[in-house]
Amino acid sequence: MIHNRVPLSDLREHIGRTVTVCGWVNALRLQSMLQFVIVRDNTGMVQVTHRRDGGPLEARLQALTPESAVRITGRVIDAPQVKLGGLEIIPETAETLNLAATPLPIDKQTGSEQRLNWRFLDVRLHPAAQLMFAVQTTLEQGMREYAYAQGATEMHTPKLMGTASESGAEVFELGYFDRSAYLAQSPQFYKQMAIAAGIDKVFEIGPVFRAEPSLTSRHATEFTGIDVELAWIDGVEDVMTFEEQMLAQAIAKVADTHGEAITEHFGVEVKVPTPPFPRLTMSEAHEILHKSGRHREVVGAKGDLDPEGERSISAFVKETTGHDFAFITHYPVTVRPFYHMRPANDAHVTLSFDLLWNGLEITTGAQREHRHDVLLRQATEKGLSPEPMQDYLNTFRYGCPPHGGFGMGLGRVLMALLGLDSIREATFLFRGPNRLTP
Repeated sequence: MIHNRVPLSDLREHIGRTVTVCGWVNALRLQSMLQFVIVRDNTGMVQVTHRRDGGPLEARLQALTPESAVRITGRVIDAPQVKLGGLEIIPETAETLNLAATPLPIDKQTGSEQRLNWRFLDVRLHPAAQLMFAVQTTLEQGMREYAYAQGATEMHTPKLMGTASESGAEVFELGYFDRSAYLAQSPQFYKQMAIAAGIDKVFEIGPVFRAEPSLTSRHATEFTGIDVELAWIDGVEDVMTFEEQMLAQAIAKVADTHGEAITEHFGVEVKVPTPPFPRLTMSEAHEILHKSGRHREVVGAKGDLDPEGERSISAFVKETTGHDFAFITHYPVTVRPFYHMRPANDAHVTLSFDLLWNGLEITTGAQREHRHDVLLRQATEKGLSPEPMQDYLNTFRYGCPPHGGFGMGLGRVLMALLGLDSIREATFLFRGPNRLTP
């Protein structure tokens, strides 16, 4: 038998008709004369009302438990007295598709770590969590649409590498037949190879692995990265312009599609940013922090900003410009990889940037060094041996154009967009130093 399932959000269009609905038992009120079953699907809820008659339908409803999966066929009745949507279903048949065990392992009072152990239930029980994944889908769609419109090609790069990428730190080593392999901590080198292959603009949305033992609210050992690389650029400014335009278009799409729901479930307003975003050099950021008297607290030994420093700078930008975004540019050589280009007039800084959104770093980007001899020299200065990187270095020996790009963390973007406290909430199944399950 084919069941034409009607989403609960569409029931008002079917008043007076018999329909089939599927969902979970949200609540049960089993009274002496009447049985009330609140059924929930991913579009809404409805009250199913059955007058006890001693028949098999009564027994079936009586045996239900919270979160059981059910299929119910019945007549949709206009019922203004029912607070839940002003209608109800008078059931004709009820089928228990999967009876839920009882009691449930989590409830509204359960702590976050235990909820992560039962993430499928956690998401199912919280409409806000389901909305978050709908927002994620729309956000990615908006980014892809912008990238496609700019003529970018979507790539899928390897996640298994024969040598440790970049500095060799923060990579996961695993057995690979009779030798070792490493999980890619970035598609960086492969993006650059695609540029050298003659593909003018490339992007990838895919998994990234970082062996960082960080237990903060913004770090994960596996996350989704949004990576972009652009050829024939005139400078790093071209890269920042691409990113701010892409974000503005994607956020506008989220606001149009989910703005009201986000305000209802997360209590935040989706503000569509207007490019250009403010830009501050790292030296200007240091000057601002000096004037605030907080420089010593929030600047690392190598001149980088710590998270509190990033929040302080964002607060300054918000106060002075009204903008939630800020590019910090010209990071010191000491805190940037060897492949970041350095300006001709200052060998101590790089043509690089981070993008902060409401105090949270969501992006690192730069113009890359495309000249083989300079790249080799900068790698040697960083104490890196060229032999393991020979495939990468060869990319720049045969006419690689000037290029640059960025890597953005999808989870951090969602944190900033929805005002989430932790990247654990912005991920379906979180992976961290102490979590490899479920």
